[in-house]
Amino acid sequence: MNVAKWVLLAILALPFAELAAFVAVAAAIGFGWALLLVVATSLFGGLVLRHAGGNHIARMKVALGSGNISALQADGTGSLVLLAGFLLVIPGFITDALGSLLLLAPLGAALRRGRPARSPDGVVDLEPEQWHRVLDPSLPRRDSPWRED
Repeated sequence: MNVAKWVLLAILALPFAELAAFVAVAAAIGFGWALLLVVATSLFGGLVLRHAGGNHIARMKVALGSGNISALQADGTGSLVLLAGFLLVIPGFITDALGSLLLLAPLGAALRRGRPARSPDGVVDLEPEQWHRVLDPSLPRRDSPWRED
């Protein structure tokens, strides 16, 4: 069986697996608490999509609007947060667990990174999404080294 068939089988089996997981959790903690937990994680996923996912989509729109195809490099953190938000919005404990795991990876990377790293010579290394070019009209143009404006 090729990969596409396995993915299709997993997508078709997911609702049944989610229902079985919900029944198991409801039996363990009660139906009301299980339902409240599913609703709470879906709302949290909506918040994740609104906050972090919106920023990632906005960066993609700006990159597409400027016509700079090289700016569309897939940054793993933003894409993982976006996927985690989608998985958390889908009601169910299996997708919530997968979304939470995806959300923990970027959080751990952000905590490890902390502030931008400074080298001994005072240079600050920034991630590509942390800086942008601003043209200053008071500076001479750099199109041509021989051109004077």
